[in-house]
Amino acid sequence: MTTRRAILAAMVGAPVAACQNMRSAELNPANPSDADFARWYIGSVRDEPYDMPLVDRSLMDPDLAPRIVAYSGGQRAGNVVVDIDERRLYLVQGDGTAKRYGVGVGKQGFSWRGTAFIGRKAKWPNWSPTSVMVRINPKLVRYAAGGLENPLGARAMYLHQGSRDTLFRIHGTNEPWSIGKQVSSGCIRLLNEDVVDLYERVPAGATVYVRRSGRTSA
Repeated sequence: MTTRRAILAAMVGAPVAACQNMRSAELNPANPSDADFARWYIGSVRDEPYDMPLVDRSLMDPDLAPRIVAYSGGQRAGNVVVDIDERRLYLVQGDGTAKRYGVGVGKQGFSWRGTAFIGRKAKWPNWSPTSVMVRINPKLVRYAAGGLENPLGARAMYLHQGSRDTLFRIHGTNEPWSIGKQVSSGCIRLLNEDVVDLYERVPAGATVYVRRSGRTSA
């Protein structure tokens, strides 16, 4: 039986195909079959140490695509603002604009808000579930090496407060249908190609504001 790992691996080195006609409404994103999973991908781009499968954005709401938008939030250039309610992330440009990305956010009861900074960055990061995640689902694997099937995707930025890792991340995903939805255990997820773009633009140490109901404070 074809596995998702095999599907993703098959995308590596494949030419970028023309957009497919299948619409996202025809998929079953809660539990996509291997066939549905494969339809989300149209080729790959070079990356190290893994080439990165590319998502067919025609299956997504066009408003989730990265774009430059007017922005007047008052934060400094280089700051990141995540709006949980909007399910959007803004990279402030400092000229009255921001680069906006569609994101997936925490499920009801799991979303976090506050001010943090990027304590470190990692390419194709390893992943381990938090103790809360294991308590909720004891069947979770305890460790996953970086790679095409890793839940953190192609890049991760780790949110810290002072010397403490908050355990929340901004990261990629291999579940493109989850962008724009409340799906995670609290982390902020982007398409892999979008998180790579953001990763290159945001340095370690950058301030990140995560707001909900218009506020970042508890």
